[in-house]
Amino acid sequence: MAKQFNQGDITNDFFNPLIDYPTEFLALPGPRAPKRPCNLTNEEKKQAVRNVLRYVPKEHHSLLAKEFAAELEKYGHIYAYRFCPDFWIQAPELWGITARSKTCGAIILMILNNLDPKFRLVLRYLEDMANDQTLVLYSGHPLGVFPSSPSAPRMTITNGMMIPNYSTKELYNKFFAMGVTQYGQMTAGSFCYIGPQGIVHGTTITVMNAGRRYLGVESLAGKVFVTSGLGGMSGAQPKAGTIAGCIAVIAEINEDALRKRLEQKWLDEYTKDLDKLIEKIKLYRGMKIVVSIGYLGNVVDLWERLAAEDELLVELGSDQTSLHNPYLGGYYPAGLTFEESNVMMTANPAEFERQVQSSLRRQIGAIDKLAARGIAGVPMLKEGAKDDKTFRYPSYMQDIMGDIFSMGFGPFRWVCTSNKDECLKKSDEIAVKVFDELLKTDAPEPVKQQYRDNRKWISEADKHQLVVGTKARILYSDQAGRVALALAFNAAVKSKEIDARASCHFS
Repeated sequence: MAKQFNQGDITNDFFNPLIDYPTEFLALPGPRAPKRPCNLTNEEKKQAVRNVLRYVPKEHHSLLAKEFAAELEKYGHIYAYRFCPDFWIQAPELWGITARSKTCGAIILMILNNLDPKFRLVLRYLEDMANDQTLVLYSGHPLGVFPSSPSAPRMTITNGMMIPNYSTKELYNKFFAMGVTQYGQMTAGSFCYIGPQGIVHGTTITVMNAGRRYLGVESLAGKVFVTSGLGGMSGAQPKAGTIAGCIAVIAEINEDALRKRLEQKWLDEYTKDLDKLIEKIKLYRGMKIVVSIGYLGNVVDLWERLAAEDELLVELGSDQTSLHNPYLGGYYPAGLTFEESNVMMTANPAEFERQVQSSLRRQIGAIDKLAARGIAGVPMLKEGAKDDKTFRYPSYMQDIMGDIFSMGFGPFRWVCTSNKDECLKKSDEIAVKVFDELLKTDAPEPVKQQYRDNRKWISEADKHQLVVGTKARILYSDQAGRVALALAFNAAVKSKEIDARASCHFS
């Protein structure tokens, strides 16, 4: 449960006196980054510690240098857990934030939706900045506050910048461990993350269009969509499957992640028994019931069981494990528990990598069998491919989203910084009216199809309880839609239909 927001709890001087280590809070159950190997030389480890100490007054260097060095050895990265707020944070309405610049106040609000311990320092800068100053961040590091002008950005951000000749996985891992780069995620990295709602929308649009492209249907009633992952991003899949109108079956090996989606009511039910899961699939398929089912287990076992069934029980397949990071928590091999995998990936990384590769071969083998019988959707490289884009089964990004993006559609987000339900509901109503007008234009049919999909999304968004954190919404639109939405929202603020003191939109 979130503590009542008190800005001073986060931004007051945390060096004088030095705040206590939040031992009890960090002992509470909750998601934590996986431990990573620390493949640094002794000199690089010292440099990693120095990189963090530059923000710390010298009188605390002796204590915190040992603390940061211990974190680096234990986690493979310095998270500065001492400065983790010892309470759950919830962003307030904008006028509850103290800042010299209202624009900086809006940035503070967004950071509170995306908070990392090092941003306590960033928040202090933003509190004191004026409208003729700009804060520069580089991979989360505040480089400084510079003179600018009221028309300049209050903050500029760059993440994950790597010189091309040195842009390798091995060097990225090294530089991340040293604290000088971070994954260049475009939403959380620029404080625009609004919870899993964004990926719910993208996955919903993908599944709906997959039905059209691969199955030739508008309705996915009775169609089974099998995938894996119920974590921070992949946890959007059960809700997306429900909104798209199919039977979504999602495997997840982390019980905490699965139960979180169950408690959140984004996942309807779950089982750890494959026999019972197959029975449920057959029952719901025959009755054409829209439902999401979690399987607490490894997706490899699920695919192999589906391949062994006489009846083809799945029409669409996907995977949202983090395969850009397969050996550090992105993929968990079959035959190991979640806990055993977390130990092995750092204690014996070579064996962990071997088991991951073995599991991937098993997964591909099962999907190959199903694909020969009619399943569609799972992307894998063709044999003999000379690049990383020639797939045996098409990539959804190329085969579905590429077509949508090529028409100029992309994410359009807005945040009601009043944090009022009525402001968000009014913005939903406005967006529906905007799409109704766009559908009256002479736009090409493929464009109108996307208008219809996004109108359906926004008209049903409230009942699906998608908000996590500050009241916010997302949809996809092209330039015509973006302009129309922005003008309509501006008019609503001006007429006070939406709280004019503190609401903003951005894209």
